[in-house]
Amino acid sequence: MNKTVKSMLEDFDLGALQKHENLQVCPLLYSGNHSPEYLTLKEALEQRVLVVKELMKEGSVPELLVKNKSDSPVLLLDGEELMGAKQNRVLNTTILLKEKSKTVIPVSCTEQGRWSYSSPLFADSNVVAASRVRASKLSSVSQLLRSGEHFRSDQNEVWESVEDLASEAGVSSPTGAMKDIFESRQKELAEYLDKFPIIERQRGLIFLNDGKVTGMDYISYEPAFKLLHQKLIKSYALDAMMSKKLSGKKGLKKVAQDFLKKTETCQEKKYQSVGYGWDHRYDGDDLVGSALVYNNTVIHMAFFSIDKSEKIGRMSSSSRRRDYRIL
Repeated sequence: MNKTVKSMLEDFDLGALQKHENLQVCPLLYSGNHSPEYLTLKEALEQRVLVVKELMKEGSVPELLVKNKSDSPVLLLDGEELMGAKQNRVLNTTILLKEKSKTVIPVSCTEQGRWSYSSPLFADSNVVAASRVRASKLSSVSQLLRSGEHFRSDQNEVWESVEDLASEAGVSSPTGAMKDIFESRQKELAEYLDKFPIIERQRGLIFLNDGKVTGMDYISYEPAFKLLHQKLIKSYALDAMMSKKLSGKKGLKKVAQDFLKKTETCQEKKYQSVGYGWDHRYDGDDLVGSALVYNNTVIHMAFFSIDKSEKIGRMSSSSRRRDYRIL
């Protein structure tokens, strides 16, 4: 494992466990101050220094064009959703956009039933894809990277994950939009947000559902983490709502500690990132992960527990659904 990533995993302190219903959160605490400063997607859009649009007028499902007009880098988080234009999309990987740059970014569709302009530009949907969608997508992106693809996902698998989530939530969306599932559960999500406050030195979270770790996220720049905290809570809370098993298990902090140690046993490959730094990909027996490393700093890191049967994934085929393509 990359020494910068390994050192970060070993330097975390774990905060007191927070709990609501069947979701437990263990805050990741870090005292280092080595992170570069950067804007989040939400900040950059609100300041009108970021423009996100279709790659071409006709659109290209797996790609978007982003212009960063700021003098600061901008963080686009893996799984973060953009809404508008011809259909809603999520980021296939975490990208630290360079200052004053134009970048073609890899994305996946999360609104299967629409291919027409609702707006000329994209906006922040205020959603990070549900954790199961992120885990499945991360696994397929890593698999395709090993095959020589450039941060592409198995688009059909993403659609299937969104469809399964909608079915479990009892949501019928006119366009199959993932965002509609989140909006249908706003009241319940607000209850989860109230139960998981940010604490001092926190820059990440480990999530446990029914006493088992489902995943973790870490963000290097504390102001950015504070802005992304609620998005991440909603990402995992939505999945937790679908399985309301209440855990009576004890010693969950030890479970979180063991998960961090387990990540260090993963196999690793690295790839040049779309923006700044290197994209490190991790593969273990029953977990997958990624870390964006720039100037010896882990900018973002995420790991997910995943069933072995899900790791291989089902590659897209035209016989099952239309594949992504230029339309």
